[in-house]
Amino acid sequence: MDRPSILVENLFKNYGQTRALDGVDLKINPGEMFGLLGPNGSGKTTLLKILCSVLDYTSGNVEVSGLNVLRDSMQIRKIIGYVPETPVLYESLTASEYLDFIGWIRRIDHESIEKKKDRFARAFEIEDKMDTFVGSLSFGTKQKVAIISSLLHDPPLIIMDEAMNGLDPRSARILKDLLSEYASRGRTIIFSTHILEVAESLCSRLAIIYRGNIVDSGTPGDLKSRSGGRKLEDIFLEATNSNDLNMVVNSLKETILQ
Repeated sequence: MDRPSILVENLFKNYGQTRALDGVDLKINPGEMFGLLGPNGSGKTTLLKILCSVLDYTSGNVEVSGLNVLRDSMQIRKIIGYVPETPVLYESLTASEYLDFIGWIRRIDHESIEKKKDRFARAFEIEDKMDTFVGSLSFGTKQKVAIISSLLHDPPLIIMDEAMNGLDPRSARILKDLLSEYASRGRTIIFSTHILEVAESLCSRLAIIYRGNIVDSGTPGDLKSRSGGRKLEDIFLEATNSNDLNMVVNSLKETILQ
């Protein structure tokens, strides 16, 4: 059997006295489209940063394509395409110059970069923004530039943290179809999202993380079957102790009516 793309064993991460990850175990296989769900502050971004080898951890073991994220960080960064929750781009460059810079770092030849830039720009409808300084772009357009930059080198592992934030419906659909195509070619996709419908329709497996723990995982069908056929939204709310919404809403109604 092929080695997993991602192997996480008994992972802990502390920020001072705060425990962000509390004994996380996770295995993701090549070609999987894996969704990571969880409320704000649950540990999603911390986990994804560790997988990308841009954040260290307190204890445990984390391997990416058989490489240790602490010892082999440079090799890991070569094989990953990463879109962080809040992309940080060089705002004094134009979008085209920024993608040229990323291509140079990734050692992609000039002809290939030009071809890829043109195709991605047309797909995401930002051809008229390519000569605009990144600092002047809207959030949604910056997000598109960040997504394109993560895919230029055709990485075997793609990690996206809320990458659909700010995307218009057309671009979100293109991204979903593109990720499905990458997965069909054996690429491993990991992304976090708050859009449960997207996770359910797109992902081969899901994990729900809450307060630094994986509280449930499996295929969308597995999760539904174990919960008696309930909707993913209800499963998520129960797993994250958020199923007291009626009480919250009723309290707000009382406040409004006072």
